[in-house]
Amino acid sequence: MMGILVLAVVVLAPSIAAFAQQRQQIAELRAAVSAQEEEVARLRDERERWNDETFIVTQARERLYYVMPGEVSYLVIDDRPVGTAADAAAEVSAEVTETKGDWMRTLLDSVMTAGLAPAAKESGE
Repeated sequence: MMGILVLAVVVLAPSIAAFAQQRQQIAELRAAVSAQEEEVARLRDERERWNDETFIVTQARERLYYVMPGEVSYLVIDDRPVGTAADAAAEVSAEVTETKGDWMRTLLDSVMTAGLAPAAKESGE
C-alpha cells in the first residue's frame, strides 16, 4: 500500500505543480484584463467629456489661456521657488517692521548718481 501511495505522489506531483502554476497565471491574466477594462472605461469617460462644449471651453481657458471675445486675460507669473511661496503665507512678525533708512533719500541719491555720472564713450571714437 505504501508503494502505491509513493507511486501516486511521484506521478501526480508534476501534474499538481503544473495545475497550480496555470491557476496562478489565470489569476494574473484576470487581474490584467480587469486593469485594462478599467483603463478602457476611463478613456471612454474622457472621450465623452471631450464631446461636451463646456469642457472644451474650460480646457482652452486653463491650458491654452484662451479668452472669449471682449474679455481681458491677466496672467500672473510667480517666479519664486516653491518653498518661498509657502513661507509668504505665514506671518512674518507680530510687530510692525520699520526700515532703517529713509527710502526717499535713497531714491534721490540713486537718481542723482545716475544723472551726474559721466557719459559712456561710444566704441566708434
